[in-house]
Amino acid sequence: MDSSKEVEMTNNITLVTGIWDLQRAEAKEGWKRPFQHYKDKFKELLVELKDYNLIIYADPELEDFVWQYRSRNNTQIIHHPKEYFKPPFFPFFDQVQRIRNNDKWKNQVGWLRDSTQSALEYYNPMVMSKMFMLHDARNRSNFNDDYMYWIDGGLSTTVSLGYFKQPDVIQNLKKVSSKFLFACFPYETNSEIHGFSIRGMRKYSENQNVNRVARGGFFGGNKKYFDEANNLYYDLLSRTLSEGLMGTEESIFTIMTYLDPHKYRYRMIGGDGLVYRFFEDLKAENFDETNSKQVNLYIITYNAPNQLQMVLNSFEKHDTNFLTETNLILVNNSLNKKTFAEYDKICEKYNIKEYHLDNIGICGGRQWAAEHFDKSDAKYMMFFEDDMLLDLNGSCKCGFSKRIKDPFETCVNIMEKEGYDFLKMCFSEFYGDNSEQWAWHNVPQHVRDEIFPNTSKKPPTEYKCIKTYEGTPYAEGNVYYCNWPHIMGKEGNKKCFLDTTWAHPYEQTWMSHIYQLTLKKEIKPAILLASPFTHNRITHYAAKERKEN
Repeated sequence: MDSSKEVEMTNNITLVTGIWDLQRAEAKEGWKRPFQHYKDKFKELLVELKDYNLIIYADPELEDFVWQYRSRNNTQIIHHPKEYFKPPFFPFFDQVQRIRNNDKWKNQVGWLRDSTQSALEYYNPMVMSKMFMLHDARNRSNFNDDYMYWIDGGLSTTVSLGYFKQPDVIQNLKKVSSKFLFACFPYETNSEIHGFSIRGMRKYSENQNVNRVARGGFFGGNKKYFDEANNLYYDLLSRTLSEGLMGTEESIFTIMTYLDPHKYRYRMIGGDGLVYRFFEDLKAENFDETNSKQVNLYIITYNAPNQLQMVLNSFEKHDTNFLTETNLILVNNSLNKKTFAEYDKICEKYNIKEYHLDNIGICGGRQWAAEHFDKSDAKYMMFFEDDMLLDLNGSCKCGFSKRIKDPFETCVNIMEKEGYDFLKMCFSEFYGDNSEQWAWHNVPQHVRDEIFPNTSKKPPTEYKCIKTYEGTPYAEGNVYYCNWPHIMGKEGNKKCFLDTTWAHPYEQTWMSHIYQLTLKKEIKPAILLASPFTHNRITHYAAKERKEN
């Protein structure tokens, strides 16, 4: 590959690394390794990655060594002597020393006493600072790349740096790390992980069964997620060390993947923990998307590829996460074969999985989506009709703002936080809005008489509480179901559409059924107090062609 192609390929990526002499040559046998070994491997990194923007944390005395192999055009050195792994840069230095010198911690397991994190004063302060250095590099970078990754200075000991010269590997790397990425290997234990007790790991992972370990030799992703990652890492490190719980940086990274796998994604590698397997999978495109894309986004359409394009255009304009962070699925009810080629072209462009369903109707398509989602590995589903566009300008007819910050992330994170069965993503709708209880029209008469006594028109919707997520308000209460844009979890989908089914479902039937389950507290819905979606149909069809099921 010529140099120009390598430079073009590596655009938009900055690598961050560092090297220090931690006196590992003085460690016990089995853990001993001379510093020259690391310098030799670091030289390989400097040379092999010469076309990458590189930020290096290192002792000032190594600067001349670096400039022997690197260009000043794409290299930034940040002076960081070993002693900087004390406060203020690493405020936990004293806590680490107290724990590593504590016999109770050392005696957890036989290998731990002579390990590097136990024997070397600066080992844990250094490895535990990798996240802080990556975040610091984002703030001090001379480069404008969107993607940044920490790479150990000695990574070439186990990983060929030739992977970084292969365009497909790099493109796939960015694809799977559009947020924040770790490589993990499977690990079953009843004792500890790197000296961090498994009971403590489970506690801080919200009582989940911890059976994987995140590697610290290579991690990172889209730098816009670095603030949150750094804050969570700092908080976990502070709380666990204060309890005397300590492993390495990998123990905390592992916990992060359990607390928010949607944001802190992981790719599984082999049981030997060797990171080269991660790059081999990227090279072979041998990676599934079930961990990185937890949302199936369904769009139902009928004889109007231009309507579908409008929806996709609105995502491109306002929030591309709806395109890049979902498994896009087209429920194509079209009968007009003249539209098929245009649909196929759109699906190919956006990597949409298309299903032709011979016009099973709007609700028939919604039921099909529910059944498809149930069989998938996705955690959530979103549902749209092809005239429902993302629109973040102005306010709706009820006065709620249409502009919310990061609508895709906000809706997913509210679901993660609250565990709702479904969240409606728009307060105002085409025919009405959610200030009134439209289920009043659709419940059976005897139910209406019982729950709406002496009521001759639909009453106000009852809301129980209002909450906010990063500035976006939402409400819990007796939210009625309809086919307007929503996000739904696996259990909610099952209760709404699969536990009870109808041969010919109607939206009114679902609204009645789901509302009654809500009153019985069997379903927990919520709604955004915002209206980021707008109805806009420009391609019309004869009313007699409209089918519900």
